[in-house]
Amino acid sequence: MAEQTRALVSGLWLANAIRKNLIGPKLRVLDASWYLPKTKRDTKAEFAQKHIPGSVFFDIDECSDKTSAFDHMLPTSSSFSRYVGGLGIGNDTHVVVYDTSDFGSYSAPRVWWMFRAFGHRLVSVLDGGLKNWLADSYPVTSEDSKPESRDFVASLNQSWVKSFEDVLENVSSKQVQIVDARSAGRFRGTEPEPREDTLPGHFPSAINMPFTSFMDASGKELGTEDLSRLFKEAGVDLDKPLWASCGSGVTACHVVLAAHLLGHPGVCVYDGSWSEWFKKASPDLIISEGEGKKQ
Repeated sequence: MAEQTRALVSGLWLANAIRKNLIGPKLRVLDASWYLPKTKRDTKAEFAQKHIPGSVFFDIDECSDKTSAFDHMLPTSSSFSRYVGGLGIGNDTHVVVYDTSDFGSYSAPRVWWMFRAFGHRLVSVLDGGLKNWLADSYPVTSEDSKPESRDFVASLNQSWVKSFEDVLENVSSKQVQIVDARSAGRFRGTEPEPREDTLPGHFPSAINMPFTSFMDASGKELGTEDLSRLFKEAGVDLDKPLWASCGSGVTACHVVLAAHLLGHPGVCVYDGSWSEWFKKASPDLIISEGEGKKQ
């Protein structure tokens, strides 16, 4: 059972669980692949073609607040309960999340964080994702699994979710460290944002830690010593309050995962992230080295 509460599980661990036919009501595997539209990747078609045996697809856009003007903002507790219950997940299910990213991990930590934010602690990220699963020659299938629905009761920990107003207030008060997980170019304003209606840059006092820096060259999570060094070099004190941001609240969750692995489980996420900030903030609160100023 100790392994079940680990934030990361290895490919070997999951391959053994599959071999022992443990996938079912007590263990569910989710493919949580999500990519920006400009990548032109059809995650559902990729899933239909190949996925980890017994896994089901978790749609980040589907399981979100459809009334929001911003992408995949957190759904209500009842929507989340309905959605994950439909995937055969109950409150006693150990959930393992992975994605198909070339980085090794991209969107899986977002779904890991969503489960935790909704009060479910039995959730892990597959270390290295499908990329490493395939590299280690573990099995994949195109067979569809249709799990039987289960009852799931979610309860959102609202304090883990930060709003535009929270971040705006912090720009003045500077009480909280905020890490932005986008690439250095997007953060500095020298590389374009992937969304047409958004220019690059960052908000005052944000600290840049690109999400890719938390993984090694193969796409597996760095060890605790290296993770600890990364935060130290970025000037982040994990004993003090920390929030995470990115483009739209997905890769920010890599910061949450890394801090969690170092024994700091409560990092909050600015759900609207830069795509909301850019649209709502006044021009003086957009810092950019490039052309990224609002006219």
